[in-house]
Amino acid sequence: MRFKRVSLIILIIILISSGVVFSFAADKQASSKVTAYYFHGNFRCPTCYKLETYSREAIETNFKDELNSGKLVFNVINTDENENSHFINDYRLYTKSLILSLVKDGKQVRWVNLDKIWEYAGNKQKFIEYVKSGVVDFLGEAK
Repeated sequence: MRFKRVSLIILIIILISSGVVFSFAADKQASSKVTAYYFHGNFRCPTCYKLETYSREAIETNFKDELNSGKLVFNVINTDENENSHFINDYRLYTKSLILSLVKDGKQVRWVNLDKIWEYAGNKQKFIEYVKSGVVDFLGEAK
């Protein structure tokens, strides 16, 4: 009888501690993410639309798992809307831009403006590789 009781207690301790370990692992995983922001204003030329389209394609095609898990998020934001105007100062925006932001434990720790998207707008393959490389770099830091 005593053996069964001790075995049961040990089993309960193992299950509880496993749950705690899984819980900590889940918290750590959820505590960091990368957000890709494509910023634009009210006026958008054909190239501006192309920048958004290529950005979306680069991210949605190459990072399906990361998007589905929430490790990566893609947002399109109009900075001419009052509630979004703060992004202009936050990221020193001066034109349509693709920004990558790394957030750990709810705090942004790094960001970069992928400003060569304008240079590569005429070459879809280079554009997508450039964006993909930047996202891979940030996701590597989000682990």
